[in-house]
Amino acid sequence: SRAMLQATVKLCCGIAHDHLRRLPGLKITAVAAIQKDVRGLVVRGSRGSPSKISHYIQRLMGKETATCPEPDGDVSPSRFSSVDLSYISQGETALQRALSILQQHTSWQAETLLDAGAAVSSAALPGLGKVFRAEVVLAVPVAQLHRELFERIEQMPQWNPTLSRVKVLQRVGTDTLVTHEVTAPSPGNLVGQRDFVSVRHCGRRETAIYLVGTATHVEPLPLQEGCIRAESRLSCIVLQPLAGDPGRTRLTWLLSMDLKASATMFLGGWIPASVINRVLPQSQADFIKHLRRHLSAATCP
Repeated sequence: SRAMLQATVKLCCGIAHDHLRRLPGLKITAVAAIQKDVRGLVVRGSRGSPSKISHYIQRLMGKETATCPEPDGDVSPSRFSSVDLSYISQGETALQRALSILQQHTSWQAETLLDAGAAVSSAALPGLGKVFRAEVVLAVPVAQLHRELFERIEQMPQWNPTLSRVKVLQRVGTDTLVTHEVTAPSPGNLVGQRDFVSVRHCGRRETAIYLVGTATHVEPLPLQEGCIRAESRLSCIVLQPLAGDPGRTRLTWLLSMDLKASATMFLGGWIPASVINRVLPQSQADFIKHLRRHLSAATCP
């Protein structure tokens, strides 16, 4: 009966309330999935119309989550296609994986000391292999870094010479992007030029902003002549205001990548893991160096 259906939906929404309230992407996906199942029940014999039950679910979810409004003010799944929802889901899954790593009591081994306030370390983690973690404090607020690293991502090659191109292929709402990035050719680069197709997603927890990325598939697949398609297993940049000084930001960057090194010859053989494991922490160090220089130039008159 419709009453039983409504009671079941309300129970499910209530159970999921705490998680859905904090995870906007998952909330959208959950509403869409519930709507799909309900439509199936309606077709199989319920007297209620799909539109009325769909509206009831959206109204119920809106009421349950009224204390935590979305940045764009609209959680209606009708705004997004199934492909859009899959990108949001991929982003949220990557975010949850990163949060899990950040909350673990992992033993990190020092890789590269950038300066007194910045360092790169690594740890071997199940399912990801070697993960690198960069930490630095930057003399700018969180909002400015969010703009530079997410909202203005296509301008990144202007200040980061290790990239030749970043293109946003698709924007899904305000917090999810699909991007194509191409590294810059470099004579001294043992690994060679790479390109990446990624989902990038912005999540928020209290005062922190999480910028996550992971490899994805798009149609049509962008092609880049002379590049090898590599994959980001997981990237997560955490931006937190420094305690007692909101004008400064603690940046923590988790990075795990598959550079597809087996496709490149190195001294007559495949590139050894030891070389790859030097390239990734160095790339993090270089990125932070270029970011610092760019931020310094932007704040100088």
